[in-house]
Amino acid sequence: MTIAIQVTDLTKTFSDLTAVNHISFEITQGEIFGLLGPNGAGKTTTLSMLATMQKPTSGFATVQGRDIQKDEDGVRKAIGIVFQDQSLDEELTARENMDFHGRLYRLPPEIRRQRIDELLQLVELHDRKDDLVKTFSGGMRRRLEIARGLLHHPSVLFLDEPTLGLDPQTRNHLWKYIATLSKEKNITIILTTHYMEEADRLCDRIAIIDHGTIIALDSPQNLKDGIGGDIITIQTPDYDTVAQVLTGSWIDQVELHNDEVRIHLHNAEQHISDIITLLSQHQIPIHSVSVHKPTLEDVFLAFTGKTIREQESDKKEMMRRQFKIRRH
Repeated sequence: MTIAIQVTDLTKTFSDLTAVNHISFEITQGEIFGLLGPNGAGKTTTLSMLATMQKPTSGFATVQGRDIQKDEDGVRKAIGIVFQDQSLDEELTARENMDFHGRLYRLPPEIRRQRIDELLQLVELHDRKDDLVKTFSGGMRRRLEIARGLLHHPSVLFLDEPTLGLDPQTRNHLWKYIATLSKEKNITIILTTHYMEEADRLCDRIAIIDHGTIIALDSPQNLKDGIGGDIITIQTPDYDTVAQVLTGSWIDQVELHNDEVRIHLHNAEQHISDIITLLSQHQIPIHSVSVHKPTLEDVFLAFTGKTIREQESDKKEMMRRQFKIRRH
């Protein structure tokens, strides 16, 4: 297999903050690779370094064999980027936005026209090519940005939170285009996301990143299989007692999380009635019971002790406190 991206011990620090902490991974050509984690985990900083927009503090990385510090121009020619924040000119048409981008890459006029037509067809915007971008929906703008990022024939595409702020239907629609780019065009895609379903549906492999460190790296299925079995979640105000009562040999693990008890076991359907009977015998109130197979949310919780939403809340609170301290 051809290695498209190689990262070794990559680190980025800002003053006393380590945004990316000695991360290493390889991505093969045509692979969809996800960086999954909460906001502020280091995902975008990692992309910025690989795209030569920020210099690493230490470490080494190559994109299509080109060193990100020694051959910045070579890297930039090999990659396309779709930023988290929109960068289209709303007062131009779809075709004019594409044409302007093509001129920046010095594509000859005939090749530029041909590529614009091909890519607008690919993302199903050809019939809107002469409409102003300000008339486009959020999903249409995202598709146009992806088309624009592919204009100069990059072999690697960076997508930073590609479906952020989109409704579920539009998000599913965009996933189809991203999967097509990988399977039919053999384009290597590295995307950042904090949507568990997006990472699960799209990515061949996922690196879970938290506080700038990769804490797990594997295929979505292997990560979920690592949790194993089934998970029964019980909501009860008396969760401490539940943890003491549930001691059967068929229970792999009992976790307490907020007002929930999470029971890891195999063949949940076989044992759930026994669990409810046992809790009833001890007069433990039960608000709700649910059974599910492990998800990436469960994987993240197993590695960090918190859900991805809780991690984001913690970071927002920390930033709020830091801002408050600065003001005083």
